[in-house]
Amino acid sequence: MSSSISDADLIALLNYTSTQINRYFAIFIFLFGIIGNGCNIFVLSQKPLRSNPCMWFFLSSSIAFLISFIAGIPSRFLSTWGADLTNTNQFLCKFRIFVALNSMTVAFWLIMLATVDRWLSSSMNNNRRRMSTLKNAQRSAIVIVILSSVLHIQELFCFEANLINTPVKCYSKTVICGIISDLCFTVFTIICPLLLMFIFGLMILSNIRQSRARIQPAPIAIDDSAARNTSTVITEPHYRQRKMNRHLLIMLSIQVLILLVFTLPFAISKIYTTITRDIPKSALQRTIENCIVTLFFLFLFIAAGMPFYINTLAGGHVFRQALFKLMNAFIRKIMCHYN
Repeated sequence: MSSSISDADLIALLNYTSTQINRYFAIFIFLFGIIGNGCNIFVLSQKPLRSNPCMWFFLSSSIAFLISFIAGIPSRFLSTWGADLTNTNQFLCKFRIFVALNSMTVAFWLIMLATVDRWLSSSMNNNRRRMSTLKNAQRSAIVIVILSSVLHIQELFCFEANLINTPVKCYSKTVICGIISDLCFTVFTIICPLLLMFIFGLMILSNIRQSRARIQPAPIAIDDSAARNTSTVITEPHYRQRKMNRHLLIMLSIQVLILLVFTLPFAISKIYTTITRDIPKSALQRTIENCIVTLFFLFLFIAAGMPFYINTLAGGHVFRQALFKLMNAFIRKIMCHYN
């Protein structure tokens, strides 16, 4: 009897915790992601930045992340007040899942393509460097959107509203559908782009090493004044290039690490929950699993909201200068409006 009472108390506590996480933590993450991706879009939309293929990928990924936030997060905190229509409306349930997962997949692959673009632009091969163009970036983004939409079209058939014994009422209707959806999400949204980001990151590092070895100046016997002038001409651009490459690698490393840490647990927990959905479980075990899935789901969106803050801290002079320029223009408009 005491064990039963203890389990009941624990279940009530976990349900209360899940409700509070969905109600307040989800609202915080929603605002965190909307503000971060919104600022990223405004900064990267400036002409000097959006004309760069790599920056264009970051701009497009921020738009995709923003769409994913709008489609994925509000249902979490609305459900705590019984106001989530996607739990009861079939069309909204299917449409929300498709848009949320599809836009998340597109965003991850666009970041991966940004890594590919960095590898092309840092290559010693002229033909590869010429492939790093805005036109090629836009074409590859269109291909990603089409392939991702085809991949996630099965969610329109697999997800239904008003389900029971599932983490949320809008969920996959069968175990097979759930396994297919979760495997697609795990493999094609998370693992594949992260693995390719890591591989191309190593290739970027190799390109940078080759570039450094190639641009080392040969020793020349000249007078002291000429040596000082020559040193200034050679080392200053080289120093700026090394500094920019260092910021590039820092941004890449932080983004890949954050995506890996915050997204992989959710994918694993989803697969486990789906595979074991028809296995008899105690009420306590089911409650614990639902609470974990809820928390990991929000961790996924923490990663989706981080790019702007990463760019601000590790993006170097170019990104921060564009941000300050945008802020100054905004302040001037406000002052002119009130004057």
